[in-house]
Amino acid sequence: MGKIKINNIFGRKENILSIYLTAGYPVINSMPDLAIALAQAGVNFLELGMPFSDPLADGQTIQYSSNVALKNGITLEKYFDQVARIRDKIDIPLIFMGYFNQLLKFGIEKFLSNCVETGIDGMIIPDLPPEHFEKKYKEIFDKYDLSLSFLVTPTTTESRIKYIDKLSSGFVYLVSTSSTTGKIDKFTNEQAEYFKKIKNLNLNNPVIIGFGISSRDKFLLANKYADGAIIGSAYIKTLKNSANYILETKNFVNKILKK
Repeated sequence: MGKIKINNIFGRKENILSIYLTAGYPVINSMPDLAIALAQAGVNFLELGMPFSDPLADGQTIQYSSNVALKNGITLEKYFDQVARIRDKIDIPLIFMGYFNQLLKFGIEKFLSNCVETGIDGMIIPDLPPEHFEKKYKEIFDKYDLSLSFLVTPTTTESRIKYIDKLSSGFVYLVSTSSTTGKIDKFTNEQAEYFKKIKNLNLNNPVIIGFGISSRDKFLLANKYADGAIIGSAYIKTLKNSANYILETKNFVNKILKK
């Protein structure tokens, strides 16, 4: 199936929604069916998480799902097999979310080649420092034409934000809090000011807000200040102990989008 490039989804509609899902959770082969259901429900792009034993930014909920997935036997080989099955059915952008040690162990060029072959459009790699990427890996990443989104946090300086914007492609990932994923109940005034500050910088890349987006209200507020929002922990929670993953998935998206 043909695919929509990540750069082509911004500016065309309001309230862009991305959903994070953990490969191998809740069962080893669930990611393709969940991804297809999410796309059919109206999600604009997907963040496909590859579980890692020592995550940098994941909160308790996503760590739990990753632990379950690893016990289920998920591997990068199985991950890529499932991505190919997803790409055969849907055309929305697919973003790899994982950690740089996974790429190093798998082989960086082999990994990037597998991304292209199976239909991945871009990557989020939280533990890859921008300077390290620029000096050592940018050339090979550019060769495979995959977007790479770096993270900005409330403590990131303005000069570094602009540096990250220069190196990013696809979008800049705006972390809403200095905490890990799934930790905040509501946005504070300080966070709103932080979102406004980033918006007023007029970055070259679209900006997507993640961490703490758990309801329709926060989804709409995030879209007020940015070009879209990613929901992770709140969605993963709905799958725990669910008797019908697909129905639960569609109901969750419908509540966020009010379809």
